[in-house]
Amino acid sequence: MLGFLVRRLIAMVLTIWAVSFVAFAIIQLPPGDYLTSYVAQLSAAGDRIDPATIEALRQRYGLGQPFIVQYFKWIGGILQGDFGESFEWSAPVSELIWGRMGNSVLLEGLAVLVMWLVALPIGVYAAVRKYSLGDYLATIGGFIGLAIPNFLFALVLMYLWYVYFGQTLGGLFSPELANSPWSLEKLLDFLSRAWAPILVLATAGTAQLIRVMRANLLDELSKPYVVTARAKGLPEWRVVLKYPVRVALNPLVSTIGWLLPTLVSSSVVVSAVMNLPTAGPLLLRSLTTQDMYLAGAIILLLGILTILGTLISDLILAWIDPRIRHGGM
Repeated sequence: MLGFLVRRLIAMVLTIWAVSFVAFAIIQLPPGDYLTSYVAQLSAAGDRIDPATIEALRQRYGLGQPFIVQYFKWIGGILQGDFGESFEWSAPVSELIWGRMGNSVLLEGLAVLVMWLVALPIGVYAAVRKYSLGDYLATIGGFIGLAIPNFLFALVLMYLWYVYFGQTLGGLFSPELANSPWSLEKLLDFLSRAWAPILVLATAGTAQLIRVMRANLLDELSKPYVVTARAKGLPEWRVVLKYPVRVALNPLVSTIGWLLPTLVSSSVVVSAVMNLPTAGPLLLRSLTTQDMYLAGAIILLLGILTILGTLISDLILAWIDPRIRHGGM
């Protein structure tokens, strides 16, 4: 098990380095840079700026240097805890992202938890009671959840909540608690507001996990060892939960790695629609303005979260399936 973990950690470090390089390269792909976008905005507003000033700013921020020099300057600063300075906000990137990244991790982590708590029992029931009314309802609900875009569900939910209750669902905190330190009062306020975005983010993922769990368990229930267990007179709940469910969890656990990037990509639009103080809107704005240090830091941190999700998935798989654990030693 220790060798399995060491190999995964080495692979994780190499993958994070590759993600940092690709992320920085993608940010540099559009023509121009932040100053180009800034000059275009000034020109659209009818203002003019001295070319010498632009050139001085380009030299100050190192935008005139080759790509590889800019990359190693950026990654070298990150290794020392310095994520650089945001061009647009004129503030250190670390001050801008940590609060929003914390909100994103908390919100999306709760969404993953809700997905599992809802999808696992429904998927097991749909497989055990195949072609029953409950199975059909789970199937229909799953198709609806997959078909409706998250942002559209968010808009409908916000509209209905305002029409019937006269309240808005935007934001994660009350205005008076938004900038206060965490406390029991702020946690309760967060939970009273976060249920709506968690429900929106978890809908499509839950529907997909139900289908995965149902298909996997149906495949296991038809195997000879389950038939033999039933023939020996074991209780049905033990026949199902002892081995088939455990084996059927393998593909489900492996989805943790791609659940996180799926949630991140969907939360960008959902956060903009529901006015959530998460990393999504900040990332969208930084990409639009080519604020490369801010965008690069957010993409790198989101990539690290995805890689950590994959590592957690591998460790859980090794824990529930001895074949993986012993094969990795």
